[in-house]
Amino acid sequence: MPADAPTILATSGGIKEGRRTRLSFSALTDYAVELSGVTGRSPRVCLLATALGDNPAVLHQLSEAAQERGFAVSHLSLFPMPNVDDIAEHLLAQDVVWVMGGSVAGLLAMWRLHGVDAALHDAWQAGVVMTGVSAGSICWHVGGPTDSFGPELRPVTDGLGFVPFSNGVHYDAESQRRPLLQRLVGDGTLPAGYATDDGAGVVYRGTEFVEAVAETDGAAAYFVAATDDGVVETRLDTRKL
Repeated sequence: MPADAPTILATSGGIKEGRRTRLSFSALTDYAVELSGVTGRSPRVCLLATALGDNPAVLHQLSEAAQERGFAVSHLSLFPMPNVDDIAEHLLAQDVVWVMGGSVAGLLAMWRLHGVDAALHDAWQAGVVMTGVSAGSICWHVGGPTDSFGPELRPVTDGLGFVPFSNGVHYDAESQRRPLLQRLVGDGTLPAGYATDDGAGVVYRGTEFVEAVAETDGAAAYFVAATDDGVVETRLDTRKL
């Protein structure tokens, strides 16, 4: 059963070091599955690691983590060619699409080259929950600060734009993130948007923000907007999962 509205959970979390596996999915990813509304069977979760060049080791580690969680796991890779015959059909068959971090600029280029952007939009509209971490958060938005181009962060402004906001990730963990997002929103390079500390996420239904959630104590989300008096950052009520 798909989610009852197009749903995105954009996060700076959802994955952690595993105990018996290299990686383990955590509460934010569990919440994405919950938002999908699936009951009575294993949730179908498709992993995308395009932002890391479909690194086979990463896909193996993510698949292990998904199996540990009881997910019916698949993945979509694009290197050296798409691994499924029909990308749109495969994504529409999922309950959740989970996107790994890495180069959001590279991810967007490869998705557009292979029509994954349009296929994801159709799946999102059909109720497949979209989620992910870092680049897998920024991608759903208009854009945000990224290290895709080098150690000095720069803006990406050609995100998928499923929601009409900018996005800042790792907001409390990487010193360049907060001031750059505020500058980009202030000068109009990016629209107003939402930022997440490590361990936090924001939920959208359709194109509207509905809640901020966290899997770690103290993690929060923020709304950043330009006003006549300058850029204002508002810490949001953030529900602990």
